[in-house]
Amino acid sequence: MRILKNAVTSLGALAIASPAFAASGPFVSLGNTDFVVLLAFILFVLVLFYFKVPALLGGLLDKRAEGIAAELEEARSLRDEAQSLLASYERKQKEVQEQADRIVAAAKEEANVAADQARADLAKSLERRMAAAQDQIESAQAAAIRDVRDQSIAIAIGAARDVLAKQMTAAAGNSLIDAAILEVDAKLH
Repeated sequence: MRILKNAVTSLGALAIASPAFAASGPFVSLGNTDFVVLLAFILFVLVLFYFKVPALLGGLLDKRAEGIAAELEEARSLRDEAQSLLASYERKQKEVQEQADRIVAAAKEEANVAADQARADLAKSLERRMAAAQDQIESAQAAAIRDVRDQSIAIAIGAARDVLAKQMTAAAGNSLIDAAILEVDAKLH
């Protein structure tokens, strides 16, 4: 309807400002080309209104406006969906970062625990090795002392044998044997 009012207003403005009013002679005659052009224009406009071209144009424009509004609404919904998707991804990224931080912290803690355990195991191992080494040293000392005693005894016995063999005569040896037999007999009975 608005288009119709605009068309009538435009037609009135054309009629008032037409160059036909500036022409000389009778305006309303078929010999005046301005009048013929005006009649053809009016007839053209009437044909446009008869076939409802302004309504068709208005309908097309309304459809176009509805299409643009639908596209705008779709764009808004797509933007909202994209924003929610972005927020979801940001939230997931934050959760993944927090999980990665927790994993790193847990790994560091496990590494510290493993290092402490390794230190404790190493200390125990060193203590066992030190104790084993100390036992070996003590055993070696005892064996060395025994060896020295045994050698000392063997040397002393050998030396005593040599001394006795040089000082002992057959009669003294026989008297020592007889004395030893009597002493053993006395101790056994």
